[in-house]
Amino acid sequence: MGEPVWALATFFPRQGDWSEEAYMAFHGEQSRIELVDGSIEVLPVPTDRHQAILKLLLILIDVYALGVGGKTRSAGLRVRLRAGRFREPDVVFLTKERLHLRGEDYWRGADLAVEIVSGSADDRVRDLVAKRRDYAEAGIPEYWIVDPEVETVTVLRLDGGTYAEHGVFGRGATATSAHYAGLSVAVDAVFDAD
Repeated sequence: MGEPVWALATFFPRQGDWSEEAYMAFHGEQSRIELVDGSIEVLPVPTDRHQAILKLLLILIDVYALGVGGKTRSAGLRVRLRAGRFREPDVVFLTKERLHLRGEDYWRGADLAVEIVSGSADDRVRDLVAKRRDYAEAGIPEYWIVDPEVETVTVLRLDGGTYAEHGVFGRGATATSAHYAGLSVAVDAVFDAD
């Protein structure tokens, strides 16, 4: 078995030294990476189940967005939360009133971010703790955490700069939006998505 090509790493900034410009240039070659204060975080490759859940949620939220004049996008679209911090939510939604935040290379905010929690311990911390803090600091009014491991949809609403629980919805329940009347999803449909 050969050695990794360590010399390739010398073509890129060291962790902690990544600029937004270097991130944007590298992101064009590689998807599923986020910039967090000068460091690159490589996101896991989604599983089939993750993709099925994402597809269902994207369709559902997109239908809602079309009805109210908003826009949705799925993972791969960067959201700049502040200088030096970009995330790629699994699903992101902007209301009609805030479409001015859209950009070709990235959005400068969102009204709803959705993350489908991946399986590793590091991924769980990123989605349940780090992104919860990041999205709140960026002023995103609503954050949904879709957790296939425990089969819950947690809907959080921004309250004074931090998130408060609107509800934790399990099987047999319907998860409802805290801010967007008419936006809801049957939890069974989410976790039975195929």
